[in-house]
Formats: sequence, structure tokens, C-alpha cells
Amino acid sequence: MLSIAEIDGLKEDGDKLLHFVRTENNGSLKRVLEKLGRLPNNFDKRGLLHLVDNESSKVRTLAVKNLAKLSDISLLNDFIEILQNDPSTDVRREAVSAIGRMRNEETIPFQEELLQDKDPEIVLQAIRGLLVFKKNGEVRKKLKTLENHPNEIVREVIKKELKEKVQKKKREKHHESPECMKNVVVHGDVLETLKFVPEESIHLTFTSPPYYNARDYSIYQSYDEYLTFLEKVFKEVHRITKEGRFFILNTSPIIIPRVSRQHSSKRYPIPYDIHPLLIKMGWEFIDDIIWVKPEASVKNRVGGFLQHRKPLGYKPNCRTESVMVYRKKTDRLLDWNIRSYDKETVQQSKVNEDFETSNVWKIDPTFDKTHSAVFPLDLCNKIVKYYSFVGDLVFDPFGGSGTFGKSALNLNRFFFLTEKEAKYVERIGENVFQNKLSVQTNIPPKIQSITEFKEIIKNDKNIK
Repeated sequence: MLSIAEIDGLKEDGDKLLHFVRTENNGSLKRVLEKLGRLPNNFDKRGLLHLVDNESSKVRTLAVKNLAKLSDISLLNDFIEILQNDPSTDVRREAVSAIGRMRNEETIPFQEELLQDKDPEIVLQAIRGLLVFKKNGEVRKKLKTLENHPNEIVREVIKKELKEKVQKKKREKHHESPECMKNVVVHGDVLETLKFVPEESIHLTFTSPPYYNARDYSIYQSYDEYLTFLEKVFKEVHRITKEGRFFILNTSPIIIPRVSRQHSSKRYPIPYDIHPLLIKMGWEFIDDIIWVKPEASVKNRVGGFLQHRKPLGYKPNCRTESVMVYRKKTDRLLDWNIRSYDKETVQQSKVNEDFETSNVWKIDPTFDKTHSAVFPLDLCNKIVKYYSFVGDLVFDPFGGSGTFGKSALNLNRFFFLTEKEAKYVERIGENVFQNKLSVQTNIPPKIQSITEFKEIIKNDKNIK
């Protein structure tokens, strides 16, 4: 293995470098190419140009990457030839990047041609190179033709880079939420309630919608009607969520028992059917977390197979639920959200204890005397801590027994819940209000009807 001094010697002596690349194996070539570092102004290009025809795509990629450091317009035709003939996406991408790094107007026609390339990676690199000249009207016009490109990432980059400047949203107000919604339970239909909730007032939503045709909730005439209802709710959740903040949905497939022994049971893939609806309405998919329960706590589906062991009859016990993480789509990075808080709040909100390092969370389910499917407090605590700051307003549109509200209070956040079933609202009162003496937020929990909530929102002078 060559020393740093020997590698520096190769950079300074073109003949030595050419001899080296002609005689060494690809393993040695890769190691040297990775360590070449900055190249001198008088660097002899012959050795690297010799390697652009090497049998190894990794060697070719590294050779082009090093040639790009020179930003030498005389290499333009070499890079164009590589783009036209090399079968490797990595090599071609480095060649486009090399042309862009030249920042030379002579390269514009070639980069514009690359906007039509079939490989989205090549198109994206060409866009990066052309954005240097985006004040050029003709270049801008060419870039705008990609607004309807088939690749979604290309479309998003063009939309962000070419959008007209608008007045920047004040980040210092982004952490605030309406005082009249803090620690409130609204007893009533969720869609009716959400009509009165101001835009961008919620920092985090975590919910588990009622399962399709669950006995203790509404019965829908069809599965499509059920999905349409959820779509309407989650569109409203999107509207009231602050830019760049999170929506987390806990669902799982559900089995509808068979009508008789002559019919099969029906299993509905709820999380997979909801997902495309969420993407369409403007949520960006971030993570899929798998909540794993002990096998003893779930319904036994495999018992029949255990007896007969016949193929086709296998049905595993369902130990998992999906905790799907979405973010309200935005051009802004997470840092923009974080910087809307003062240093003290950020410090107080840090997760300093042990935390989940994978997307598999093993949490025991919780059983409640009133509600048939309740959130475990441990699950709520993780969501609140990982996806919100102290003082945030967090929301559950299907409040159930109120565990999420209890978690919010315990962790010094504010909650907003909606629940239409009177027996569950009563249970929320038992579950949440017992903590009111220890609430650090100094805003005691309260239950309101839709009418009361509407009037309070209407009369709040701080809500536009």
C-alpha cells in the first residue's frame, strides 16, 4: 500500500502516475484514487483518462470523480463521450457532476440535452448544474419544462428551486397554538368539530381510528364508505397541522368474521389502503414503526392449522400493528421547525433517557373497562417525546379513553381531543382529569360541546 508521500509523488509526476495505472491491479487503483485528494494546478490528466475505459465501474467512477476536481473545460468532450457510452449510472452521474462543476456557459447546451435523459439520477445532476445559470431566461424556461416530469423527485426539486419568492412565514410564531384549544375535550362528531379549528394550530396528531364496523362505533354500509370518512378526517388534520409537523397513524388489518360456515371471513388491509390517500392529500411518508405485542395477548388464528397442518389453511397470529409516521409536506428542513423554539424549550424537550433504536417496538397492550381498544401509555409517551416539544399542542381526533391526553399532560404538553361517544368522554374525564392537580401547564382540562367550542373559537380575538 502506497504511503501518502508516495501518492503525492504520483500526483506531481504524470509519467509515474500513467505507469502506475497501467501496471497495478484494480484493488490498488481504488485505494489510490480514493486518497488522491486535492490535485495540483499542473496535474497531468493522462493517467486518469486512461482509467475511464477500465473494466471496473468503481475504478471508472473514481477516475471521473477525480477529473471533476479540475473543473477543466478542455475535458468537456471526454465527459460527453463517457455519458454517451458508459453503461454505469454511477459513472455517468459523476460525468454530469463534473460538467456542472465547471460552471461554464459553454456547458449549458449539453446539460440541457441531459434533461431528457431516461435516468432520473442524470436529470437531477443536470438540474443541479443548470441551476447555477437559473437567472438566464432560456435556462429557466428549459428547467420549467420539467414541472410535469414523470419522476416525483425531479418535480419536487423543480417546484422548490423555481418557485416565486413569497413573504417568509414568521418562524417565531410557529411554535404557538390557540390558548382556547389547550387541554380541551370536545364531545361531538370529529368532522363537525374540525370545521371550527383554525389552520395550522396543531403540532402533532397521533390517533388510531375506529376499526371498520367495530361494534362500539359507527357502522358503515361499505368499506369504501369507511375509507372515505377517514380521508375526510385526515384532510382536515392536514389543514390544521403546522407546516412540517407530524401525523402518526396506528392501524392494522382487521378481520370481519364469516357469515356462516359456507362463507369465508374477510380481512381488510386498512393501513395499506389509507396510505395512498394520505400521500395524495399532502402528507409525506417518513417511517413505518412496527408495534409488536406478546403472542399470548392476541387472538389465536393458528389453532386450526395446528390441528390439521394442511397447506393453504395457515393463518398466523397477528402480533403487530403499524405505526405509520407522516410529515406535512414542506420545502423546509426540520431545522426550520426546531429553530422556532427557544434554547430552553429545546433543552427541556431532549430525549435523554433510553429510546427506541429500531422501528420494532415491543409494547404490551392495555385493556380498559370501558374502551375495547386503547393506546398503551408507553406507546403514547414515546410518540409525544419523539415528535413534539414541551408546550406543544397535540391532537387525537378519536379520543377514546384519553390516554394520549394523559400522556401529553404527564410530559408537559397540551392536548386537544375529540370524541363523539358519551361513555368514552366520561372515561376521558376519569382518565385525564385525575391528573389535573399535577398538571404543570396550569391550564386545567375541560370538556366542551361542539356548540360551546364553536362559540369560544368565534369569540377568541387572537384567532384570525
